[in-house]
Amino acid sequence: MILPALTEAKSPFWRPIKYSLFPPLGLATLAAYCSPDDSIELQDEHVEELNLEDEPDLVIIQVYITNAFRAYDIADHYLLRGAYVCLGGLHVSSLPEEAMKHADSIFIGPGEDTFQEFLRDFRNRCPRPVYRNKVRDIASIPPIRRDLIKRERYLVPNSIVVSRGCPHHCDFCYKDAFFEGGRSFYTQQVDAALAEIDRLPGRHLYFLDDHLLGHQRFASGLFAGMKGMNRVFQGASTIDAILRGDLIEKAADAGMRSVFVGFETLSAGNLVQSNKRQNIGRDYEEAIRRLHSLGIMINGSFVFGLDEDDPDVFQRTVDWAVKNSLTTCTFHILTPYPGTRLFSSMEAQGRILHRNWDQYDTRQVVYKTVGLSAEQLKTGYDRAYRSFYSWANITRASLGHDNPRHMIKHFAYAGGWKKFEPMWNFMIKTRGLNKMLPLLEAILSKVRRDKAAPSPFPAIA
Repeated sequence: MILPALTEAKSPFWRPIKYSLFPPLGLATLAAYCSPDDSIELQDEHVEELNLEDEPDLVIIQVYITNAFRAYDIADHYLLRGAYVCLGGLHVSSLPEEAMKHADSIFIGPGEDTFQEFLRDFRNRCPRPVYRNKVRDIASIPPIRRDLIKRERYLVPNSIVVSRGCPHHCDFCYKDAFFEGGRSFYTQQVDAALAEIDRLPGRHLYFLDDHLLGHQRFASGLFAGMKGMNRVFQGASTIDAILRGDLIEKAADAGMRSVFVGFETLSAGNLVQSNKRQNIGRDYEEAIRRLHSLGIMINGSFVFGLDEDDPDVFQRTVDWAVKNSLTTCTFHILTPYPGTRLFSSMEAQGRILHRNWDQYDTRQVVYKTVGLSAEQLKTGYDRAYRSFYSWANITRASLGHDNPRHMIKHFAYAGGWKKFEPMWNFMIKTRGLNKMLPLLEAILSKVRRDKAAPSPFPAIA
């Protein structure tokens, strides 16, 4: 089982930390359906050199858009060596005809049901060329084969997914093609999710779900079960879910200390254009105040290049994010992924410039822009990152909190993420990355609000 990487993630000279965060859970999940007698090797090219001189019977490759060409090269290599090659993942579901040229079998959509079906057919020597997902249910999936994951090579080995998909349908989202033709959002049983959490060592968890708070009853049960586990965790939510009811308070009580939030744009017109309905009419700053009052740090996501953007959008967004003390920001250049409504619309308008999937990485302009030139968009995007993560703006954003301990936590987290990249590169190359996890746990740990004089260091709960 192979997760191919981009070229920049394989460089012996510089290894960005973002490629060494999480292990390939999708492949480890599929591995759980294999027989105990099967010999399985799980290889993640982001953190290791692939062994391409072996002779496996079966090769399973996970494909997303920016590793597609590398995935096809690996698939072609193994086809020539006589292995049976299967391709699956987001890109395969979006462009199955492209993927079929490089595989014996492809998987369209989630693989929990089709992979079991394929394994039976493969053992009976009658596998089909296409397996299309039909059943959307993860209530009884077996425990993930975490024994196949090389934990020491990741900063966040305790990543976990307890749901599939998202209840919302933004035009630029890659996931809609993957979940086409059935339920686009569904969860595990609460007890099964808690059992999976119990199997994970240490304190820190990272929920990779697209919307951890998306199913209110499930999330409420999950957080109730996690309360008292002494975990600290990170996850993703929408503005709408943060403002509705008391679910975010339950998440904080269970140990949520950081949340990824898709603000995307400060323009109401852009929200309408993108079908980002869950953000329309919502008070961004009220959601931020609520999160900060609970001691939850915020990673804000923003997209540049929507049709209403003008040359001032970059500085305006950075100034707003700093003013509201967002801990980190993830900026993107609008990218029309194949299989999305955005891609279909732009293709119909003749706005798609090329299909070099290596460049569909949200850092490059791959479509004909409106309101901004391609050069303005790329230059403004790069400048936004430099500006937000300048020491001056990290300091300003940190000082926006009302608690000195939260100021220090903010400064340490934001500075550590972007201003110490040489250190991360050294830890990756010396295979000491996992030794940094206790520091991450300490920064994320809850700040106690007591009556004593403020300490210059965060108290650890």
